Amino acid sequence: MEILQRVLALVIGYFCGCFVTGYFYGKLQKVDIRTMGSGNAGTTNTLRNLGWKAGAVTFLGDCFKCVLAICLVRVLFRKDGADMLKLLELYAGFGAILGHNFPFYLKFKGGKGIACTAGLLVAFCPFEIPVCLALFVLAVAITRYVSVGSILVVLSFLLQTVIFGQMGWFHVSEGYLPELYILSAVITGMAIWRHKSNIGRLMHGTENKFSMKHKS
Repeated sequence: MEILQRVLALVIGYFCGCFVTGYFYGKLQKVDIRTMGSGNAGTTNTLRNLGWKAGAVTFLGDCFKCVLAICLVRVLFRKDGADMLKLLELYAGFGAILGHNFPFYLKFKGGKGIACTAGLLVAFCPFEIPVCLALFVLAVAITRYVSVGSILVVLSFLLQTVIFGQMGWFHVSEGYLPELYILSAVITGMAIWRHKSNIGRLMHGTENKFSMKHKS
């Protein structure tokens, strides 16, 4: 039964995550965002190529779909899976990130999952937001690299999840905590792996820097 609950949470998350906001916004503008810039369907590439409005809509849409997935799982399992509810919420968030990164109808070519991860923070562990947000803003302000801020966010997410888990803030049975930590590590590892090209460009000094000069 518990395995089925995990699978169901993951599937719910995946199909919520498959709504790739940047791709559909681009289609409304009669362009395929995946053929522009970095070829990524996420917030940063959409912002750089289609402007601030497109970037904001993409971020909010990709964030909300993860929130939606977690809320659906919370409602579905709040009685039958109460002692592992936060773990199931994390599976839903992981599923949403997978759906965003690897949407089946786009030949598994989506985004990098950072906006989805922001949605995960909002719905799964909002008390982690201040540190993650501060790290992101400071990193981008100092280095002007969005990728650096994004990587620091997911690393902070993992570290804080372990800390708060040990403090008992997630209200799950202790037997589920190792799985919660492992799943958080997988989410973090996948985000870093999705940024491998950015890391390569950072090492060679060719990574694009964030600029306030974008299309309106």
